Amino acid sequence: MTVDARELLEVARAAAAEAGKLLVEGRPADLGVAQTKSSPTDVVTEMDTAAERIIRAAIRRHRPEDGFLGEEGGSESGTSGVRWVVDPIDGTVNYLYGLPAWAVSIGAEADGVALAGVVLAPQLGEEYTAVRGEGSWLGGRRLRANEPDGLAQSLVATGFGYRAERREVQGRIVAGLIGQVRDIRRGGSAALDLCSVATGRVDAYFERGTHAWDRSAGGLIAEEAGARVEGFHGAPASEAMVLAAGSALFPALHGALAALGADDRDY
Repeated sequence: MTVDARELLEVARAAAAEAGKLLVEGRPADLGVAQTKSSPTDVVTEMDTAAERIIRAAIRRHRPEDGFLGEEGGSESGTSGVRWVVDPIDGTVNYLYGLPAWAVSIGAEADGVALAGVVLAPQLGEEYTAVRGEGSWLGGRRLRANEPDGLAQSLVATGFGYRAERREVQGRIVAGLIGQVRDIRRGGSAALDLCSVATGRVDAYFERGTHAWDRSAGGLIAEEAGARVEGFHGAPASEAMVLAAGSALFPALHGALAALGADDRDY
């Protein structure tokens, strides 16, 4: 069965726009936490679940036979060979606190390969898109990842886990890295960090603990901008680690992080 990746992108864009409108216009002034997940800082808001319902419905209108993997609603198998990988609010804590760096992330995959993706940041007024083999875009501008002159000239983004024990280890790794790079940034949204690599707003990004819905669309956008998006030692990007950087910078960042023990699976 032939899959039209451009068609998938348009379905994703329309679904993201619906969800983004709800999340901006429908955000209650007294927004509270519906429940917690792995720790008190891993919040799920009422709007998170509402946005995922809207995205599911929007996709189902056009592609009822597709599979679905959403952060809030679990996994559904389909019969078409296409699976949608959705984070209705990537950067939930930012959204909860009223910070604008959050996004709706929707990727479309076939046989585990991302074909199309959109990362929509409504409060930043930015829509990032990509189709495999056709480049990535911010609005009408084609994106290209930076290739800085070495690790010492690189601005590196990262994120931290929800569990305090993991954050302590991640903090030590960052402390060891910060003297080797230009500086470190922590934005709070993995999808937007990957898009920042694509736009050249940062030179690289790494994080342990991301999930498929955090990486599907943003990873494709970064790749289509010329970045390598992988895990450690040739492994694919996964919950264990995602590294994203231009092809020349990637080995240096990989080596520096491995030397600091970031490839240890015990944290």
